[in-house]
Amino acid sequence: MGLRIHFVVDPHGWCCMGLIVFVWLYNIVLIPKIVLFPHYEEGHIPGILIIKRELWELCNKCNLMRPKRSHHCSRCGHCVRRMDHHCPWINNCVGEDNHWLFLQLCFYTELLTCYALMFSFCHYYYFLPLKKRNLDLFVVRHELAIMRLAAFMGITMLVGITGLFYTQLIGIITDTTSIEKMSNCCEEISRPRKPWQQTFSEVFGTRWKILWFIPFRQRQPLRVPYHFANHV
Repeated sequence: MGLRIHFVVDPHGWCCMGLIVFVWLYNIVLIPKIVLFPHYEEGHIPGILIIKRELWELCNKCNLMRPKRSHHCSRCGHCVRRMDHHCPWINNCVGEDNHWLFLQLCFYTELLTCYALMFSFCHYYYFLPLKKRNLDLFVVRHELAIMRLAAFMGITMLVGITGLFYTQLIGIITDTTSIEKMSNCCEEISRPRKPWQQTFSEVFGTRWKILWFIPFRQRQPLRVPYHFANHV
């Protein structure tokens, strides 16, 4: 017995179907025409959100659509745009929104570590040991050991943060994240190489280099030329 096409005259069903069609037309035709496109022409919405939606992909872990170059963090439980790594020192992922703050953290940590090491080394060559008074205090009696421990911790911190800062800078210059380097999915052939000024401007959200060192500001996504907007 073959299948027959039947037409049910049901006012309730017609209302439901009409509501679905109205909602679909409202969000597909009316909203982009009177809201999204005018804002895009004024520069309020990056073109990447409209013309590059087809480059999104489905995450096989959280079953949500995500932009290209995103990664699902197993510790945070959600996808992070342009995720570089999950940092236990800040208990958060380093991605598109906070990568610039992580770079500033590394940079100023290096400066403070060098500042502390300078005082530690000056102690050995210029400061006299505190032996003339308060000999019963623990700090005075173990002054040299305390300064040596401080110098050791400073050198260890400087070496570690320098290596981390160097890898971050290389990643930004080459426009690759740490996860992409480990998984070899950088697509170097299909993605054009950007100048380092462009990659740093995208990370910090501004082309003003002096603002790259200022953490007390709000980062805005940088609008990039279309031929550089291969990935979100």
